[in-house]
Amino acid sequence: MFLKAFAVGGLICMIAQIVINFTDLTAGKILVLFMLAGIVLTAVGLYQPIVDFAGAGATVPISGFGYLLANGAMKGAEKGLFAALTGPLVAASAGVSAAVVFSFLMALIFKSHTKHN
Repeated sequence: MFLKAFAVGGLICMIAQIVINFTDLTAGKILVLFMLAGIVLTAVGLYQPIVDFAGAGATVPISGFGYLLANGAMKGAEKGLFAALTGPLVAASAGVSAAVVFSFLMALIFKSHTKHN
């Protein structure tokens, strides 16, 4: 299980590194590209088999966030238009909330400062 997750997550990261090395895309554009790839692959039914095979290896990278949003929207769409719009927010709320809380706690523990070059 861990080997499959490591291999698939590593492959996704390797693809991202190749994009970084051979294009002039900024980091933000690459993040959006991978998130949109996760959404599109989920919409056409190709990302779920990858998630079933690799687990966290496919859900932890940014493409997994796209999968999470698309999956939430599709499940919400079964309940109606409003649920389709709020489904991604419901699906991602735990992860986003955890990121905010832990970031706040780390800011309290460690002294932040501006990086000078």
